[in-house]
Amino acid sequence: MTIKSCSSIIITLIFSILSYAQTTTQKAAPTFKDGQAQIVEAFNNPKEWIHHDLWVETDFNTDGDSDLDRMHVSVTRPKQTDTEGLKLPIIYVTSPYFAGVAGDAPGTMWNVKHELGDIGEDRFHPEVKRRAAPRPMISYSHLKKWVPRGYIVVHSSSPGTGYSDGAPTIGGKNESLAPKAVIDWLCGRAKGYTERDGNEEVKATWSTGKVGMTGTSYNGTLPLAAATTGVEGLEVIIPIAPNTSYYHYYRSNGLVRSPGGYLGEDIDVLYDFVHSGDEDKRVHNNKAVRDTEMMKNMDRQTGDLNDWWAARDYLNQMDNMKAAMLMSHGFNDWNVMPEHSYRIYKAAKDKGLPTQIYYHQNGHGGPPPIAMMNKWFTKYLHGIDNGVDKEKNKAYIVRENDDTQNPTAYLDYPNPASKTVSLNLLSGGNGIGGLTLGSSSKIKETLVDNVSFSGSDLAKADSSENRLLYATPKLKDDLHISGVARVSITLSSNKPAANLSVWLVSLPWDNNAPVITDNIITRGWADPKNHKSLSKEEELKPGKFYTVNFDLQPDDQIIKAGQQIGLMIFSSDQEYTLHPKAGTELTVDLAKTKLVLPIVGGKAVYSKRTE
Repeated sequence: MTIKSCSSIIITLIFSILSYAQTTTQKAAPTFKDGQAQIVEAFNNPKEWIHHDLWVETDFNTDGDSDLDRMHVSVTRPKQTDTEGLKLPIIYVTSPYFAGVAGDAPGTMWNVKHELGDIGEDRFHPEVKRRAAPRPMISYSHLKKWVPRGYIVVHSSSPGTGYSDGAPTIGGKNESLAPKAVIDWLCGRAKGYTERDGNEEVKATWSTGKVGMTGTSYNGTLPLAAATTGVEGLEVIIPIAPNTSYYHYYRSNGLVRSPGGYLGEDIDVLYDFVHSGDEDKRVHNNKAVRDTEMMKNMDRQTGDLNDWWAARDYLNQMDNMKAAMLMSHGFNDWNVMPEHSYRIYKAAKDKGLPTQIYYHQNGHGGPPPIAMMNKWFTKYLHGIDNGVDKEKNKAYIVRENDDTQNPTAYLDYPNPASKTVSLNLLSGGNGIGGLTLGSSSKIKETLVDNVSFSGSDLAKADSSENRLLYATPKLKDDLHISGVARVSITLSSNKPAANLSVWLVSLPWDNNAPVITDNIITRGWADPKNHKSLSKEEELKPGKFYTVNFDLQPDDQIIKAGQQIGLMIFSSDQEYTLHPKAGTELTVDLAKTKLVLPIVGGKAVYSKRTE
């Protein structure tokens, strides 16, 4: 071997050693492709993740002792946040459910079988058996999805649940201020401690001070609650099927109405359901919150709106909100109904906040595709300019029977091409009357309330004295509805109070449909006694006619050719309203009643589809 070749081998070996040394000492960091955070192998070993918990001190005291409430918080982060001094943004999830919930023992719900204006018999108050996970973990949700992509995941239990101090208030101010305190701690503005009653501080030295929040249902409500405080550092929220107003959840246009699947639930029932906090504080909390504040203000007798309910409506608290928002919901969510997401989306858009909305055709829950979530978190937490805030399409809607991961993009929701079309009623509603663009029939038709018949029973019946049903001609081609339908109904009642229920259905009813909602376009409920005001009802005078105007639930649906759109008016809804005795008669003045539909293409398109 020559000296020259030997030198070449030595030089190559030196370069290899230097390259290996550089590789082994290179610090791990988030990586991005196509505007999304990618899984980083160095972050992808759960056995190397660091888990710890702590208590963050708030600035409120809601459980009757002498100390400020502290929120129980758990943290999961890549080891490099310790070994390499890496700072990362946070994805934060808070919930009242992490420590378990009350069972469904008989009598926990309010009895709905009574006359309107009564409250019904006392109900049973269950106790939650706390199921707090062994410390330090509160929840394992979202860890596998986001920690490998370069995020720290934080969980906390809401006030009065799990190991958090305080009392659950179901939309009270402390449920907004609690996540605010956790975000303040993540940004170095609040104090955290190793123990619930300890003095040893914990600092979030690994935090970049950029926080995003997400969650579903109640867990989706709390990101919005935190955002309405205007807390610095909360950059983006992704609420999924959030309850944005407890009045809208438990009441409808002045009517006492249950959320779908939970007949007889009210705000005090939800309080009992989530109250998993310190057993020693429960007697105080029950007396102060459930038995005093709630019973004084919830008003099941009238269903009227008051200041207490208004304070639990996040639409009224959005002045300080500055976080970007990706909203997600299902059009067939009859638990937390789609009005909850739409009203907040619209308000955020009107404020000029960066926002998009994702709707699917299924029920409760259903997050956006992970690629959508990833882009929003990447933009606002990692600061990567991926253009998500500049996209021309603001709405992504999963079309009927499409995969939820493959939504169709639209400029906005409602579809900008959607225009209102007013339809009038033609006689024959105990059978099937008509819906027409022309003049209405100048007569009055009557239905008799009988809650023993379900809404689906009434919609399927060829004729019934218990409902009025009016339908369009058969569609000659598909018809796209996008937005909020509205009804104006002029009616009289033979009794001082009555339920009023409206279903918009697709006919003929398909008994073989996989789910009932395949036949239901949208629904709505109202109390005729609140025809003037939601805050003060007026007793109905038998024989006197009143006009009730109200929105149905938002929808975006393509009604297939060959179907008819049916407007069904009835009184008590077996699944949602109180159950008074049968016999209340509602008489509808057809000449003063109409349905307003939001149709893509407006009147011209509707006319062509129904000629």
